[in-house]
Amino acid sequence: MPPASAPRTLDPSSDAAIAGRITPLPIEQVAARLGVPAAGLYRYGPYKGKVAHDYIRTLEDRPSGKLVLVTAISPTPAGEGKTTTTIGLGDALSRLGERTAICLREPSLGPVFGAKGGATGGGHAQIIPMQDINLHFTGDLHAISAAHNLLAALLDNHMYWGNALDLDARRITWRRVMDLNDRALRQVIVGLGGAANGFPREDGFDITVASEVMAIFCLARSLEDLEDRLSRMVVGQTRGRRMVTAGELKGIGAMLALLRDAFQPNLVQTMEHTPALVHGGPFANIAHGCNSVVATRTALRLADYVVTEAGFGADLGAEKFLDIKCRQAGLAPDAAVVVATVRALKMHGGVPVKELGREDMEAVRRGTANLTRHVENMKKFGLPVVVALNRFLTDTAAEIEAVTSALAPLGVRVHVCTHWAEGGAGALALAEEVRTLCAAPSSFRPLYPDAMGLREKIETIAREIYRAGKVSFSSAAGSRLAELEAAGFGSLPVCMAKTQYSFSADPSLRGAPEGHDLPVREVRLSAGAGFVVALTGDVMTMPGLPSHPAAEDIFVDAQGVIGGLS
Repeated sequence: MPPASAPRTLDPSSDAAIAGRITPLPIEQVAARLGVPAAGLYRYGPYKGKVAHDYIRTLEDRPSGKLVLVTAISPTPAGEGKTTTTIGLGDALSRLGERTAICLREPSLGPVFGAKGGATGGGHAQIIPMQDINLHFTGDLHAISAAHNLLAALLDNHMYWGNALDLDARRITWRRVMDLNDRALRQVIVGLGGAANGFPREDGFDITVASEVMAIFCLARSLEDLEDRLSRMVVGQTRGRRMVTAGELKGIGAMLALLRDAFQPNLVQTMEHTPALVHGGPFANIAHGCNSVVATRTALRLADYVVTEAGFGADLGAEKFLDIKCRQAGLAPDAAVVVATVRALKMHGGVPVKELGREDMEAVRRGTANLTRHVENMKKFGLPVVVALNRFLTDTAAEIEAVTSALAPLGVRVHVCTHWAEGGAGALALAEEVRTLCAAPSSFRPLYPDAMGLREKIETIAREIYRAGKVSFSSAAGSRLAELEAAGFGSLPVCMAKTQYSFSADPSLRGAPEGHDLPVREVRLSAGAGFVVALTGDVMTMPGLPSHPAAEDIFVDAQGVIGGLS
């Protein structure tokens, strides 16, 4: 027999250990901080709950609080801490006496077990219970997977029993999903094994957070809107090239039944007991990357300040938050926070990971080009901007000054933040600045109008946000855009699927590249979600695992405590 492995224990400096030293408030007390009565809350144990549909409907006539968007520079392996900063800022606003709510996405198991790890913040700026939130939480993502795959099963079942809709097996666009990274499932053949198993055809899996059901879940305003959007989803075409919708397969009621409870926003708390609505989880590189509209709108009617984040860099999550979510939900953000670290700016300036601990003023100066471009982009939407510099111990005063000097010509202040080590106390200056910026009426405006053509929308994003020199459309992408416009979908916004690591479609081009070619290889319609997806470069809708997945480091100790999540 192989020798028994040594028992694994929780690292006392880990995020899980730090969070474990906090005693959460009962979820009823967290809800009371927002004025939510016990009758308006469904409990999932002592520290998790959902805000009930019936209670949310009573909030429609309340005035809206201030909405603060937290975004970041292009991500690097050095780390930026966007979620940590969102939580730290929310805690800081609470410390200033403001009724504050934080709105975040739910973590996907793909990155939790893959390269990224958990998504509940870090250090002394975390939402809790962090192990629960990072894993199954309240089951929302499982419900979305089940609803999506039910529709896939109904589609193949319809074809098996005579195919009354005349679906063309070559033109079915509805794939299956799972909430894990599994590259082997990107392209599969289904229906093998003889006549009893249906008709063989090409199929594939996307990750659940790239599902159109997820996008709809996060953009719908009500159960009625959710049902209507699900019905409008296009699953394929007939042999006569007519688009077939999900509603024609007659399973929308069953899908809605699976999603009903999940559609209620989840309520948890930070380590400092600031209420946090954590709901929905679309990726920002292949979907729109924002938490649910129903959670954000609920928070805005319960709190004076709502701090939310959009995934990855401002070129992805923030652009989609502003051009898709705000457009559809009627939201007007009051301010934007762009998060950066000196370490990440050095990487954008050309320094390898192993050398980030030493001072390098020239690399910082080169790297600030990435930060200033993101700030300039946010200003194009009419938003006042502040930079949160998430401090590491190795940062020097000279390097911090270099960042401050780079932003001065833009009239943007830089606040050094230490919320990772100090919680909300380390972000008080940032919170004061945010409160000042929010005092003026919102001047938010989208980047492009609805009436602009789909090709022109893609080119506008590429030119104004990515600084591309040209956009190259594959023949298939160009034909699909023309087809969609002819079918009446030309007024929809565009959801760009692009690598998160660069302004370009090449993940190796860090910093602030200009004049590059943006290749659009494929275009997909998300009719229910209300946008058109443009896939660029080599971006995948089903990620793979890295050579050392985070799953290899996760364990459960003898007391049942989960470790290795970070």
